[in-house]
Amino acid sequence: MLLEGSCHCGAVRFRVESHEPVPFMRCYCSICRKTAGAGGFAINLGADNRTLDVEGREHLSVYRACMPTKGGGMERSSGHRHFCRQCGSQLWLWDPQWPDLVHPHASAIDTPLPVPPEHTHMMLGSRANWAVPQPNAGDRMFDEYPDESLAQWHRRQGFSGASD
Repeated sequence: MLLEGSCHCGAVRFRVESHEPVPFMRCYCSICRKTAGAGGFAINLGADNRTLDVEGREHLSVYRACMPTKGGGMERSSGHRHFCRQCGSQLWLWDPQWPDLVHPHASAIDTPLPVPPEHTHMMLGSRANWAVPQPNAGDRMFDEYPDESLAQWHRRQGFSGASD
């Protein structure tokens, strides 16, 4: 599915092909909450990085989150969170550990997206106390990462084109 997206002010526009276009995952981690200003809806989709076409690249900035280590220190995330430096809109995440993938934020997509039949609520162990999940019947809940990938979820739901 071709996804077209943009930032709020229109300085950045992008297009990308996605095999995982259903916005089913809701993340409650502090990074999504603080960088996207949400209580659990910074939903990343799966797309083919080779097809990413960006207009207004000069208006992009990248944030690499600080992550706590098991030893009590901090380290930089390998994930590059792209956002518009004019309006602050979160646009996509790219990680060099998986260079063929890019994860656009569903909130930046202008193309109508499929409605998910269920949601996966993840990183509930680090949610803010005011961000109360409202799961529907059949929704899956995880204190940390879910037990299936974007591609696995799409395959399980019968959405064609899902890849690993």
